[in-house]
Amino acid sequence: MKGIMSFFFPYKDYTYRESMLLLWLRVIFGVLFMVHGIVKMKYFSEIVGTFPNPLGLGSEFTLYCIIFVEVACSVLIVCGALFRIALIPSIFSMIVAFFVVHSGEGFAAKELALIYLVMFLILFRMGAGSYSLDNVIARRMYVAEL
Repeated sequence: MKGIMSFFFPYKDYTYRESMLLLWLRVIFGVLFMVHGIVKMKYFSEIVGTFPNPLGLGSEFTLYCIIFVEVACSVLIVCGALFRIALIPSIFSMIVAFFVVHSGEGFAAKELALIYLVMFLILFRMGAGSYSLDNVIARRMYVAEL
């Protein structure tokens, strides 16, 4: 259990610059991603019939899932809370968007999904930074072990 907890709440001493960069990336990309979900929520009834169903789960269920990822997971990403857990569905949704939903389209249609995918992978690897709720949890776990 300790290994899983340290994976999801890694304790790392970040420099001020690293922490500020990660904070800005989390906020900017998290809010931008959230806007996509809010628009989907607002126009749910208009888009549900034509929303892609790449995994065969049904358009309505898929749209609910994407709204959850783009809104709820974005809030967690911005706050740096359950950061890596929130990034997993975000990364998965961008993989599906890039490689499945927009597979037959030109690069311009895939570009945004690729940008989010790359950014989410970088954030997953780097962690949330010092200015995150996960870092507070990790610091407390680390101190409790001493």
